[in-house]
Amino acid sequence: MTTVYVTAPPAVASGIATALVEAELAACVNRFDCRSTYRWDGEIVREDEVALLIKTTADRYDALRSRVESIHPHDAPCIERFDETDCADPFGEWIGENVR
Repeated sequence: MTTVYVTAPPAVASGIATALVEAELAACVNRFDCRSTYRWDGEIVREDEVALLIKTTADRYDALRSRVESIHPHDAPCIERFDETDCADPFGEWIGENVR
């Protein structure tokens, strides 16, 4: 199982989540409101964002990343991959059944 962490503006986060599940690139996407502080173009930026935790498989990560990059409004979207070394068997099986 692979979990992908993506942050997105609130206005587009739900659309990104839905697009990934509809395309069977993700079995599930959890969304959490967050407040981000970062430097962009030499300025400190503080803004509301949504953190997405995307459940997928290692085989589909590249396609998922490409899809996020194509629909995300930021020039340099946060896309981070976490490879789990362990998860509950029924959950891992469910992900495998729902990501194609």
